[in-house]
Amino acid sequence: MTAASAVEAVFRIESARIIAGVARIVRDVGIAEELAQDALVAALEQWPESGVPDNPGAWLMATAKHRAIDLVRRRETYARKLAEMGRDVETVSGEPDPGAADPDRIDDDLLRLIFTSCHPVLSTDARIALTLRLLGGLTTEEIARAFLTTEPAVAQRIVRAKRALGRARVPFEVPYGPERAARLGSVLEVIYLVFNEGYAATAGDDWLRPGLCEDALRLARVLAGLTPGEAEVHGLAALLELQAARTAARTGPDGAPVLLADQNRARWDRLLIRRGYAALLRAGETAAEAGQALGPYALQAAIAACHARAARYEDTDWAAIAALYDRLAALTPSPVVELNRAVAVSMAEGPAAALALVDALATDPALKTYHLLPSVRGDLLERMGRTDEARAEFVRAAELTRNERERALLLDRAGR
Repeated sequence: MTAASAVEAVFRIESARIIAGVARIVRDVGIAEELAQDALVAALEQWPESGVPDNPGAWLMATAKHRAIDLVRRRETYARKLAEMGRDVETVSGEPDPGAADPDRIDDDLLRLIFTSCHPVLSTDARIALTLRLLGGLTTEEIARAFLTTEPAVAQRIVRAKRALGRARVPFEVPYGPERAARLGSVLEVIYLVFNEGYAATAGDDWLRPGLCEDALRLARVLAGLTPGEAEVHGLAALLELQAARTAARTGPDGAPVLLADQNRARWDRLLIRRGYAALLRAGETAAEAGQALGPYALQAAIAACHARAARYEDTDWAAIAALYDRLAALTPSPVVELNRAVAVSMAEGPAAALALVDALATDPALKTYHLLPSVRGDLLERMGRTDEARAEFVRAAELTRNERERALLLDRAGR
C-alpha cells in the first residue's frame, strides 16, 4: 500500500471521529470538516517522505486539533475559548496522543456531532445528508443513492445545512429533556441509513463496508444506554444487532454477495443474535410500559428475528414476516416497504401473488432508478418460468446499480 492510499484508507475510517473531536474545539461542524481536510492534505504531503506513522489515526487527529487551536488563537476570543477547551488544549499541545483514536474515548464527541447535525433548524433531508457526510464519510453520490435523489440536490443540502448551523450558532452538544426527544427520530433515521450503506454499499467495488456498520451499531448501543426509556431506540439497536449478525455470511471468499437463501447460517453471529433478541424484548417492554405499540424499527427487528429463528431458509415463517410488513406498511407507508412486503408475499403465497404488487409500484417516481425493483421483478418472473423476461429485468437492474459486486451478481443471474 502506498502512502497516498494509506492516507485515503485511514481518513475514510477516522474522518468522523476527527471532525467530531475538532468540532468540540471550534464549535462549528463546517469549520471542523475543513480542518479535517487540512490534516488530510498535510498527511498527503508528509507521509510519502516521512513514512506512515505508527498510529495514523492519532496523527490525523492531533494535526487537525493543532490547526483548530491555531485558528482559535487567531481569534479575539482566544482567552475565553482556551478556558472552554480545557483538557483538549493539554491533549494536543505535545506529541500526537496515541489514545486520540480510541473509539471509546470519543463516543461523546460522535454523539454531539450527530445530535448537532440533526438540529431542528435543518430540514429532515438536510439533517440526514449532513450527518451521513460528516459521520459516515459518504460522498454526495453515495448519499444521493441512499436518498433516491440527485447529487446536486444533496450537495446543496449539505452546503445550506452547514451555513444554517453556523448562522444559528447551534451549540455542539447532546441535548436534554424535550429537545432530545424532538431530535431523536431523525438521529435514529440517520444511524439506520449509515448502517444500511455499510450493509449493502450503494457504489464502489465492495459489497460491504463493515466500518460503517460498526459505527452505526456502536452509536445505536450508546444511544440505547443514553435513552433507556425510548422503545424505538431499543428497536433500532435490536434491528442492527440482528442484521449485523449475518455480515460474515453475506459475502463469499472472493467478496461476492451471497443471497439470504444461500447463506451458511452457521456463520451467523450467535452473540449478536442474542443481543438483538434482548434489545427487541426491551423495546416491547418499554413500549408496553408507555402504552404504545411497536414502532417501525422494532417491527423491522421483529422481521429480522423471524429470519434469525429459522435454522434453514426453508424453515422461515414467511406468513409471519408478511404480516409484520402489513403492520409496517400501515405505520410508515413507502414504496420500499411495499417492495419488501411483496417479497414476503411471494414466499408465503407464491410469485404470482407478488407480481401484481410489484407491477403496481413500477410507475412510482421514487423507484424510477431503484435497482431492486427490476431485481425483485426478475426473481419473481424467474420463479414463474418466464426466463426471457426475467433476464431482461436482471440486466436492467445491473444497469441501475452502482455497486460492482452487485452488478456482477445480477449479470450472472441474467446469464443463467
